[in-house]
Amino acid sequence: MTFWEHLDELRKVLLRMAALTFVVMAIAFGCKELLFDVVLAPNNPDFVTYRWVEKVLGAEREFEPLTVQMISTNLTTQFVVHLRMALYAGLLIASPYLVWLLFGFISPGLYENERKYVRKTAIWACVAFFIGLLLSYYVIFPFSLQFLAAYRVDVEIVNMFTLNSYVDTLMLMGLMMGVLFEMPVVAWLLAELGVLRVDMLKRYRRHAVVLIVALAAIITPTTDIFTLMLVSGPIYLLYELSVAIVAKVEKKHCG
Repeated sequence: MTFWEHLDELRKVLLRMAALTFVVMAIAFGCKELLFDVVLAPNNPDFVTYRWVEKVLGAEREFEPLTVQMISTNLTTQFVVHLRMALYAGLLIASPYLVWLLFGFISPGLYENERKYVRKTAIWACVAFFIGLLLSYYVIFPFSLQFLAAYRVDVEIVNMFTLNSYVDTLMLMGLMMGVLFEMPVVAWLLAELGVLRVDMLKRYRRHAVVLIVALAAIITPTTDIFTLMLVSGPIYLLYELSVAIVAKVEKKHCG
């Protein structure tokens, strides 16, 4: 194929990706109640995470999750938020197939071993991203929301958050955790390319711990040590998993 034929094929792929995203977005926009049942679920006292905490604490220790009172300050806020969440849902639901379309475009230009690595990387990258997203949705965001809802500099000041603030925090935390969960996938790929070695990861482990705590402090808007450990703990485990993966790759190459 000529250069212009490649561009034409890429245009077709991008159009298919845009069309699929638009269709899923339109469906999500039409299912407004279901969409916002999911988005606003962490603000519901009956959310599964809060029920789990109640079971762990037991009947003798009462746990009453707070419900955040949200307001809309602009005339178009609720419609724009609805549109944004439908777009995010469309991209999220369609993302595995979007990645598959991109892989289908680039795979003819790859060798068989390169195709295998790209396919494996794409699959595990999607899985890791969704695991990080679910961890944020079910654990990190609900506890951060409870802390922020209860935090006051003065008892006379009432917390009333905007809908935009709630949605932005939810999406930012989910995106950050999804990206951070790509760490083992990136480590495996770099180890396969010979760029990353296990002795390097072990040598800089203490530096990594400091960086992880700093990242956790940036991700979480709270200042309590519990939420900080709740975020930094999984990230550190991902680092140790990356060390194990790189060691396994080196052992395979040496063997």
